[in-house]
Amino acid sequence: MLGNNAFACNVENRMTMQLDGQVAIVTGAGRGIGRGCAEAIADAGAKVIAVARSVADLDEVAAHPSGRIEAWSADVTSEDLLQKIAAVEGLSILINNAGGNRPQAFVDVDTESLDFVIDLNVRAAFRVAQAAARAMLASGTKGSIVHMSSQMGHVGSPNRTVYCMTKHAIEGLTKAMAVELAPNGIRVNSVAPTFVETPLTQPMLDDPQFREFVMSMIPLKKLASVDDVVAAVLYLVSPSAGMVTGHSLKVDGGWTAR
Repeated sequence: MLGNNAFACNVENRMTMQLDGQVAIVTGAGRGIGRGCAEAIADAGAKVIAVARSVADLDEVAAHPSGRIEAWSADVTSEDLLQKIAAVEGLSILINNAGGNRPQAFVDVDTESLDFVIDLNVRAAFRVAQAAARAMLASGTKGSIVHMSSQMGHVGSPNRTVYCMTKHAIEGLTKAMAVELAPNGIRVNSVAPTFVETPLTQPMLDDPQFREFVMSMIPLKKLASVDDVVAAVLYLVSPSAGMVTGHSLKVDGGWTAR
């Protein structure tokens, strides 16, 4: 039987969010959720490679007081970035966050928009995760990969057929990767937020009718914050989630519970 001190020690080990000595990559890290993840993971002790296209945004992220954030200006669809990710020594965390949306009615979706969203949300996400997994496998690192999904990966919604399709694909990818990589000690999960007020979503949420629709669908009657999503990500990459893989952590205020 464990003594009280042994039990306390065991609980302390399980409930830590510290990431000292780990190496993380966060894509789409220039602003919003990606930036919040990069800063929180650096605060937790990891070295973070923040990936985004905007140099100006990255300069702000790299100025984080921890001194542990390195900026890479790159497009997640580029071959050069994939090669750089696969070569990162000691890579143990990937936050696969870059993505986008072009809301359109299903019958009005044009081919260019269809290809853009699929290429960014599915193809690029798959290839970035593949490159990160290769880096982890090459070094024998027991790592954690978190895909940024959406509540729309679990339900449908008007004017979002392409986005919903891509996020459902990410949920499937999460499960399949989790099963295949588990024997190597690599955990794979997703975070599925509801609408968050970020530069990407602000134009949509500024429409009173759309905002009313969103609030009517969330039982908690509030939007998610960047901090809400970051907290879920930080949990999944931490030792506290050591037995969690193949899971989609919904940060949706109850939207998908209806």
